[in-house]
Amino acid sequence: MTRNPPESTAAARPVRDYVTGRAGAPAMTGFREMDEHRAAAGAFMWTEDAGGHWVFTSHDSVMDALLDDDLWSNAVDFTFNPDAPKLPPLMLDGEEHLKWRRLLAAWFTPRRIRSMRDRQRAMAAEVIDGVAARGECDYLADVARVFPTMVVLQLMGLPMEDTPMFLDIVERAVGRSPEGPAGCEPAERELMAYLADLLAQRRAHPDPEARDVVSAAVGWKLDDAPVDDEELLKCLTLLTVAGLDTTASQVSWTMLHLATHPEHRRRLVAEPELADQVVEESLRVFPIAQQPRKATRDAVFHGCPVRKGDNALVAMAAAGRDSSAYPRATEFDLDRGDVSHASLGAGRHLCLGAHLARQEMVLLLQEWHRRIPEYRLVEWPTETCGVVWSVDELRLAW
Repeated sequence: MTRNPPESTAAARPVRDYVTGRAGAPAMTGFREMDEHRAAAGAFMWTEDAGGHWVFTSHDSVMDALLDDDLWSNAVDFTFNPDAPKLPPLMLDGEEHLKWRRLLAAWFTPRRIRSMRDRQRAMAAEVIDGVAARGECDYLADVARVFPTMVVLQLMGLPMEDTPMFLDIVERAVGRSPEGPAGCEPAERELMAYLADLLAQRRAHPDPEARDVVSAAVGWKLDDAPVDDEELLKCLTLLTVAGLDTTASQVSWTMLHLATHPEHRRRLVAEPELADQVVEESLRVFPIAQQPRKATRDAVFHGCPVRKGDNALVAMAAAGRDSSAYPRATEFDLDRGDVSHASLGAGRHLCLGAHLARQEMVLLLQEWHRRIPEYRLVEWPTETCGVVWSVDELRLAW
């Protein structure tokens, strides 16, 4: 059932037709529209999309929503479907979330991620070398999606030869196949069946020398009891998929900027160590992930009259571009220096793979520009602004 906002709110904050699944507009349209929404509405707006929900659009309202675990529950999916399965740890709250996070945290520490750097750099070089001689590629499909998939397969202990299969599954799982959203659930079931078979194999033939997530998952316990297989498969499915589409999309926005701003590209070529700053500025100015939340009680939140059970979208796509928080907020500034942002979440639900995602993007940028320092955009891409904001393709030539 669609819930209308209170009359006083509707009068003060005009309803915006904010649609989370819009596709096919020229790339950057979504960011510009979000800038306009924030300028008109301030900290929040109401949309009738997906049954009606709030959208938080200022830096402060986004940051506070991410940090206020008492008011905002994570136990909701991006479609606000009340029957959606609760994927651990992403869609859990409180102590249940912390238990899962402690179980997983050791796999994503800065030290462990750094230990993978040389191997991952070699993998990035291999992927880029595979397209360098062509003189043209779809960066999103040929590079940005392939490399993170290889990294995740290595981390999970899955066969590298399954890379094409995983690329296909992820495309369908995020609704980018010709089937559209109808293909998401079958793809997730297919992945869970694959992982279930793999778990059965690891249980039947344990390898005490194995150092991968799936092998470790066989022995995971919560509250001194083995983790239920259904919950285990939900978690492994989330871990497998979550870091693929987001990393690929973020680095593709970065490359779109560099392809159209040669002054920044040439600085990166001359100073490869700038890759870290390029990644942070891209995360701030092109934030791609949005977070759903559900209100646990009535409250006035940044002036928004929230009722218990209200759904909300925490729009990181707006927070990093808020001029009240950043000077020249919509400009990509390589000399901005250290800057905090909420693009990878905040608080207890800070992205578990944040260190890994940053490292992957830095390595891709450095290895690409070492091999292909000059390139151009073939045509301006279109975009999809849904759960993850992404270009649909990114054709580059050199």
